[in-house]
Amino acid sequence: MAVDPSRTFKPINIAVLTVSDTRTAADDTSGDILAARVTGAGHKLAARAIVRDDPALIVAQLEQWIDDPAIDAVVSTGGTGLTGRDVTPEALDRIKTRDIPGFGELFRWISFQTIGTSTIQSRACAVVARGTYIFALPGSNGAVKDGWDGILAEQLDSRNRPCNFVELMPRLREV
Repeated sequence: MAVDPSRTFKPINIAVLTVSDTRTAADDTSGDILAARVTGAGHKLAARAIVRDDPALIVAQLEQWIDDPAIDAVVSTGGTGLTGRDVTPEALDRIKTRDIPGFGELFRWISFQTIGTSTIQSRACAVVARGTYIFALPGSNGAVKDGWDGILAEQLDSRNRPCNFVELMPRLREV
């Protein structure tokens, strides 16, 4: 990360969404990892939820957070694989304003360093939905660490150079 020490860190409000048919608050380890990394980086954990692998439920939760001016970004974990129940990317397609294709591409490159060609089974992706960033990571603890540590920690840090997602936030609703 190329942190410019002359710039001020601007914490943002991040919601964490776990998409799973089986996880509960008691065993949501990937959600716990994300929440710890969000607050550890100096951001505010604005909300946290677990929803089943159902596009309508995912969309409903995301719509609520997109409409909340106190939430700047959402990071989800789970539902990005290839099986019939993996529907997070399809849910994002319903609400997106813009794709961020480089996020998934970079995630798979980083993940390749750890799990090799198995990374092609991931449909990690990111979108902007009505001015809110949404990043969809796979549900494994390793994938969450790869996504946060390798991409989001830098891009959600307002001091990161040459550019970062935070400095674009005021302009995301432009037409």
